[in-house]
Amino acid sequence: MPNSAKPLVYPQTSESDHIDNYHGTLVADPYRGLEDTNAETTRLWMEAQNRLTFAYLEEIPTREKIAQRLTQLWNYEKYGIPFREGDRYFYFKNDGLQNQSVLYTLPNLAEESRVLLDPNELSADGTIAISGFSLSKDGNLLAYGLSTSGSDWQHWKVRDVETGKDLVDHLYWIKFSSASWTLDNQGFFYSRYDQPNEKTKLEDVNYYQKLYYHKIGTAQVEDVLIYQRPDQKEWGFSGGVTEDGRYLIISVWLGTDSRNLFFYKDLIQPNEEIVELINRFEASYSFIENDGSIFYLLTDLNAPRGRVIAIDTENPAIEHWREIIPQAVETLESVVMLNNQFVADYLQDAHSQIKIFDLKGNFIREVELAGIGSAGGFLGRRYDTETFYSFTSFTIPGSIYRYDMVTGKSEIFRQPKVDFNPDDYATQQIFYQSQDGTEIPMFITYKKGIKLDGNNPTYLYSYGGFNISLTPSFSISILVWMEMGGIYAMPNIRGGGEYGEEWHQGGMKEKKQTVFNDFIAAAEWLITYNYTKPEKLAIGGGSNGGLLVGACMTQRPDLFGAALPAFGVMDMLRFHKFTIGWAWVSEYGCAENPAEFPILYAYSPLHNIKAGTVYPATLITTADHDDRVVPAHSFKFAAALQAAHTGDAPILIRIETQAGHGAGDPTSKVIEEVSDKWAFLSRILAM
Repeated sequence: MPNSAKPLVYPQTSESDHIDNYHGTLVADPYRGLEDTNAETTRLWMEAQNRLTFAYLEEIPTREKIAQRLTQLWNYEKYGIPFREGDRYFYFKNDGLQNQSVLYTLPNLAEESRVLLDPNELSADGTIAISGFSLSKDGNLLAYGLSTSGSDWQHWKVRDVETGKDLVDHLYWIKFSSASWTLDNQGFFYSRYDQPNEKTKLEDVNYYQKLYYHKIGTAQVEDVLIYQRPDQKEWGFSGGVTEDGRYLIISVWLGTDSRNLFFYKDLIQPNEEIVELINRFEASYSFIENDGSIFYLLTDLNAPRGRVIAIDTENPAIEHWREIIPQAVETLESVVMLNNQFVADYLQDAHSQIKIFDLKGNFIREVELAGIGSAGGFLGRRYDTETFYSFTSFTIPGSIYRYDMVTGKSEIFRQPKVDFNPDDYATQQIFYQSQDGTEIPMFITYKKGIKLDGNNPTYLYSYGGFNISLTPSFSISILVWMEMGGIYAMPNIRGGGEYGEEWHQGGMKEKKQTVFNDFIAAAEWLITYNYTKPEKLAIGGGSNGGLLVGACMTQRPDLFGAALPAFGVMDMLRFHKFTIGWAWVSEYGCAENPAEFPILYAYSPLHNIKAGTVYPATLITTADHDDRVVPAHSFKFAAALQAAHTGDAPILIRIETQAGHGAGDPTSKVIEEVSDKWAFLSRILAM
């Protein structure tokens, strides 16, 4: 395996004799000190690790060439889906290499657009990003959230759309919240936490979210508290106003549990109490639209692949609920109402299928898509006859279509021009058997003409958790990987939502090992059918996908040539002690539970590193401002892996500064990181 000429000398990591007692099992945590990112010893350790990593990467001859090709291909216009609010249209656009996309507005689609909000002007390095936005019902005011260096913490402002000037309103300490305007355009509902400790705000746990109403032109201290639950520190609240302006819909969430509660408040009668329509965490409920007192909801109650029901709030007993669109073979992901019809977004074997139904649930038509890929959008108001959607696949860049809800016709509205020929590439979907015999789908994409001789560098990527579905999409990063001669493989393993809630639950808690088995089986299939071989196989994933990579490389270090765990949850015994980590207990379980501790301990990547083992070449990536999965996970994993590893392959950690969990990262930083990853693999896999 080609490596640096000189053997790597890893930075020394301070160790302690710290030991925790988990229900009688003593667990050493020698690198506990790395959890304190503000400590001088940790900062020096980070700097030393980065010096080693970047010295290694700078030696790779292909690195600069890869960066140049990524930059060249990335430089094309990227359009967001247009949408209308009031008498105006709005859309996001990136000229090509802008660090952040810019929000534009225009009175109609035939006229020239103008810039409404350009986040690139807010920081020299592009590290301030728009993290959320909401327009008043008349389209005249824009509430928008900003995130700095990728942090989940947001502050919100309000801009006058006509003048482009910000108003005096400025709201702080907002996380995991949007904004929803009242029909009179006088204010909006949002959720926030109490003010955190400034020094430790990127690590401290987040509890007791509260729902507020903010009236335009007033100070945040005057905001009206709408709902809180001092007896339920883990509950979060998402408030949304119905299109007719009559109701405030309150979805009560509990961490990342897909189940939620469903409350509402009559806004016409201001003194009305909040009604707890659904007050048990037994299923997911998503509001679609209402006809007066009749609420249309998407739910997985008694339908793990989703269905649409109607509840009359004047007669709300469950025996009076009506089924409008029954569960199908496909998975129902989302539903909106346009042209007084339901537009239903399904997944069929992990690719999009859009169906339209009338209000009685009668099928009208299927939207013809441009192939096997992913469609999204269909934004608008209840009686709109025009809408827009995007379509993308592994070889089709995101194209915007205009759709006529009356005729059912799609026409291209914006089609990006990327410097490559899609006909040079092929995508196939295969199904393979996992360890327990379950059939798992996998997309495989590559440049035509490859030989199945087992010598192809292959990048195997997945996620496997939190009901998140992986569907085909275009990526400049993957295009460059395929130009380099690589194969890209993406299995739809359990834990995701591709086949509904049962598929999700098949990879949760005590069944989490199933997720790793599915991924390992994908690797073995690629090897068996001569797409690649272990020394040519790299695995990657981020966040929960970083956990996936960490678990698989520690369970089967012989199976992979390289591993790229990004922002991974690596310490399964302590993840719940930082920021929003407690919210993942519904997905993973908790080490404080005597029944769940041994399950977590058995696969926790940090705790399954064994001294004297030859591990695959590893490039761990994290960021110092990641307050979703705190960087201590990656720090401790890197230190333990460097200490235990006995092979010649490098074990490196790349720590991005002034960046977070990935959302809102500036284009320049994304290109740099991808360049480093592909350069690393080009050397390790001898490409």
